[in-house]
Amino acid sequence: MPTDVIMPQMGESIFEGTITKWLKRVGDPVEKDEPLFEISTDKVDAEIPSPAAGVLTEIKVAEGATVQINTVVAVVTESGEAAGDPKVPKAVAAPAVAQAADAPRAPLPPPQAAGGIGIVMPQMGESIFEGTITKWLKKTGDTVEKDEPLFEISTDKVDAEIPSPVAGVLTEIKVSEGATVEINTVVAVIGGVVPGAAQLAGPIPAAQAPSKPSVPEPAASGVATGPGERIRSSPLVRRIAEDNRLDLGQIAGTGSEGRITKDDILRHLSERGAGIAPPVAPFASPLADQIVPLTRMRAIIAQRMVESVATSPHVYTVYKVDMTPIMRLREREKGRFEQKRGVKLTYMPFIAVAAVEALRKFPIVNASLENGAIHYHAHINLGLAVALDWGLIVPVIKQAEERSFVEIARAMADLAGRARSKKLLPEEVTGSTFTLTNSGVFGGEYGTPIINQPESAILAIGGLKKEPVVVTDTAGNDSIAIRSMQHFCLGFDHRTIDGADGGKFMSVFKKTLEGWDREIG
Repeated sequence: MPTDVIMPQMGESIFEGTITKWLKRVGDPVEKDEPLFEISTDKVDAEIPSPAAGVLTEIKVAEGATVQINTVVAVVTESGEAAGDPKVPKAVAAPAVAQAADAPRAPLPPPQAAGGIGIVMPQMGESIFEGTITKWLKKTGDTVEKDEPLFEISTDKVDAEIPSPVAGVLTEIKVSEGATVEINTVVAVIGGVVPGAAQLAGPIPAAQAPSKPSVPEPAASGVATGPGERIRSSPLVRRIAEDNRLDLGQIAGTGSEGRITKDDILRHLSERGAGIAPPVAPFASPLADQIVPLTRMRAIIAQRMVESVATSPHVYTVYKVDMTPIMRLREREKGRFEQKRGVKLTYMPFIAVAAVEALRKFPIVNASLENGAIHYHAHINLGLAVALDWGLIVPVIKQAEERSFVEIARAMADLAGRARSKKLLPEEVTGSTFTLTNSGVFGGEYGTPIINQPESAILAIGGLKKEPVVVTDTAGNDSIAIRSMQHFCLGFDHRTIDGADGGKFMSVFKKTLEGWDREIG
């Protein structure tokens, strides 16, 4: 009998999930509890097992789609009934069965054009209606694999790489680099599509049909793909591999069909350690006397910074914190922490936890001034300023007050990594209530940051350095010792936060770090 497969609820406050990958295709046999698809929610990425054994007879929700919990996303039918079940949609099942066993799983396909598949400008959020193509990663005539990055876009909220929905040849580029177009506009055409994809596609509206001549092709991007089979792994495994510079092709998988599990990659880490960082390219000085237009991201940053300074009267207070206890704890625990938790132990989660503790006690620092009233936020949504080669972005850890030290450490590594690889979702860069910015990573003593509107405060982290410090023992005797000291600068909006409140906040922050007494997991 047919068994409905539903979108599960992954927590009390989770009401929807995004299907990121189907691990089976229509017609595949499925064992009970075998991973069937991968989902992503606000709090977790997970593999969802099949609730029954049989054959996957129908996929109702495509990869990339977000649906509410308890929505039926697929149907699994017992093997004896699958072949003759009149409910099986033959137009979908037939091409999928015809593909090789290791072929990529196809989501609902893009519009079909005469001679190829139309690639459209995607919608990167409910309030996003256009995007700018910043870079083509392929040129006309190049072969393209399914899910291989095809072009980069920039919107008001996020920069992202857009993968190809099908495999084939890039036969036409319709929109040039730097152009801004509305969502669902056809920006390119892929021909020579693998069997099965084109037959499933619908027609492109006449207004969007490919036209000649095409836009001049961009220069080659240098992006190359190598031969080899598709590596089976979960989002968590891929994240651990990225954080530790590991090649998944060198790790033996013990899961179903050679799938690399979390235990496999953690075992590899414990036995062989992390990979070697790639060499840093030599710095190339720009040519003199050039006028280079601002990128879309740079222009937005410029606008927001000017608006913030014009809106908020900025006040700053700087505190020096003795980080010696934290430094010693980290040196002692970093190896065990990474092996056990799959993420590097940095100083940032200590700082974040201390900031959350201070925000709990002084919610005015986590508030916003809105329409002449103070909005005290129900949650602490921690923004993390991440420096990129092409600008600055602030991904957000939502409801940080509800997260453990380990969860904050993982979220920081995940968001920073995906920010630099242009994999953030629009909702992951909105809604922050307080921001951390690590200006000291480049060696500075401290910085005086600009508030990330509509927040009321931002905390700049200075460089960690050893200094001679006067230390007083319990008997009141003074001595000079070498300690690891770090400056922290709180920038705040004087309309909502008085100097006394800023000082009290920083005192709790300093006390939490210097007297650290919490489990790190």
